[in-house]
Amino acid sequence: MFQRILVAVDPSPARRKAVRLAGELAQLTNAEVRVIHVIASAASVAAVVPLEEDSEAQAVLDEALTALRDQGVKAEGTLVRGLTTQVATAIAETAQEFAADLIVLSPHHRSSVEALFDPRVSDAVAHHTNTAILLAPEGQDEA
Repeated sequence: MFQRILVAVDPSPARRKAVRLAGELAQLTNAEVRVIHVIASAASVAAVVPLEEDSEAQAVLDEALTALRDQGVKAEGTLVRGLTTQVATAIAETAQEFAADLIVLSPHHRSSVEALFDPRVSDAVAHHTNTAILLAPEGQDEA
């Protein structure tokens, strides 16, 4: 069924559920997993401001890879830089390059007004790809 799974992680605690879910699915089908983390920056009129330090981004990626490998899953990872407005495109492009047949994301709920001005990454990814998308359920993380 799914042989190549892309899981996108961010610094939020919800990433752990997405990684665990991707790992469980990969175990079922002996799939390969690629983890992507976009090191986002925000642009203002005067400057581009990084929203995360490189060391923090690497730690997020390394944590995800360790969790997957601990599950016995073949996993590799990649860090990509982009503006906050480019995160969804970076995920979709990486899914295409990897020939992913599934993208696993963690949802981030916003109010309807916030979503009008800043759509969820999961919604934007869905508009940039034909790859199946699975949103990890929200809730208390067990680990």
